Amino acid sequence: MGEIVDTNSSYLADELAKIGVDLHWATKVGDHPGRLEEAIERALDRSEITITTGGLGPTSDDLTRESIAAVLGEGMEVQDDLLAHLTSQFESRGVKMPATNIKQATLIPSAK
Repeated sequence: MGEIVDTNSSYLADELAKIGVDLHWATKVGDHPGRLEEAIERALDRSEITITTGGLGPTSDDLTRESIAAVLGEGMEVQDDLLAHLTSQFESRGVKMPATNIKQATLIPSAK
């Protein structure tokens, strides 16, 4: 934690204020599943709206989806349409999609 400057919180606070939503809490959590799950549980308990940013990439330290799924008690599923879209994006650049990128087509069922 601390390697990346958090510009998301101020940006989101400004954008939410424009539509009449007052940001009450902002929490920054490192790449640790237990801490992420705890932060998500607290956010869901204390807020009407919970927004997460980051952790959605294909690498092993991108844990947002997995942590939300764990808190909600849901499994994760590869979405065929998203996988096809990702694959075509790589192919359009003449590159074979790495297997790690399948993670980016994997969603929590209730997140649709």
